[in-house]
Amino acid sequence: MKIYTKTGDTGETGLFDGTRVSKADPRVDAYGAVDELNAWLGVVRAAAPALDIDDLLGQIQRDLFALGAMLADPAHRIAERVDKARLTSDDVTRLEQAIDTYEASLPPLRRFILAGGSNAGAMLHLARTVCRRAERRIVSLGASGLDQTVIVYINRLSDLLFVLARHVNHQAGAPEAEW
Repeated sequence: MKIYTKTGDTGETGLFDGTRVSKADPRVDAYGAVDELNAWLGVVRAAAPALDIDDLLGQIQRDLFALGAMLADPAHRIAERVDKARLTSDDVTRLEQAIDTYEASLPPLRRFILAGGSNAGAMLHLARTVCRRAERRIVSLGASGLDQTVIVYINRLSDLLFVLARHVNHQAGAPEAEW
């Protein structure tokens, strides 16, 4: 299989249901933002965080492929047949449990904090902002035709990325700059 198909040469791409849409379509923009987030998590993983963080981020990257597939499948045909192409409330619960676990080791927030700290912490803060952008793109599609789990998952993920940035910085001894 060649990497180039030439089917996008006119500025269109195909959704999973076979529909051809503009590459500027809001749905394509939404799953493109999810793909960018996935790439940023790869950058964080390349910074060699602790094994538990790396494992968690690897699972999240797989989840983001499922999320992107759900966005690219407005007819919901793939998720019905392929387990790895769907997210469930169990995936959201896994994020919430991770938030609770990592937050337990952190000092309570008193003020807003400035993004930064260690390299991995700063990159996690950046990933969090990309996650919020992806969330805005997803929400802009409207609730109809979207599995609500997609919106809940991406919202919870941005919370987790914030907590992970704080945790990684705390572990590195990088102080939080308050605003």
